[in-house]
Amino acid sequence: MKVLMINGSPHAKGSTYTALHEMEKVFQENGIETELVTVGNQSVRGCVACLSCRENGKCVFDDVVNELAPKFEGADGLVVGSPVYYASANATLIALLDRLFYSTGFDKTMKVGAAVASARRGGITATFDELNKYFTISGMPVASGQYWNGIHGNKAEEAAEDKEGLQMMRTLAGNMAFLMKSIALGKEQYGLPEREQKINTNFVR
Repeated sequence: MKVLMINGSPHAKGSTYTALHEMEKVFQENGIETELVTVGNQSVRGCVACLSCRENGKCVFDDVVNELAPKFEGADGLVVGSPVYYASANATLIALLDRLFYSTGFDKTMKVGAAVASARRGGITATFDELNKYFTISGMPVASGQYWNGIHGNKAEEAAEDKEGLQMMRTLAGNMAFLMKSIALGKEQYGLPEREQKINTNFVR
């Protein structure tokens, strides 16, 4: 099994990394492979709604989004971590997630998702809610922990002192590992849930 972990911070080894790395340890203890990709320090533009991905199967902007697409497809779970900027996720990360989720046509049903936010003080829950929306619109079960998944610290050294935050990351990773393994067993015995043909209603009369 494999988990793709996306670090949305421009600081590759900052507070967000500290949280994700704590999760990595638990995944490895559970025999789950991880790959951590830092995207917050890259140049990622937003979606321009050109719809070329519907014809070409990939985003028209050939950057880290297209590099992550096959990694996401091959993963059993996705962890997205972001620092808090004005009670929201890093804009670079949001631009990436918009394009990654929209341009990839593969079925994401039952891939497990988890969101993590890091902050000096506030805005974690708003960022946490924002990131979870990518999972829930895609049929991805959302892993939970023992609180809203966040860690406090302006720097990695401070985050490393947030004992409750680190415990939250370990609990989240343990729950996510269990959920992924349970879903794998369920697929073997029951398969995926049957889905109706999608109905799109634009509320235009």
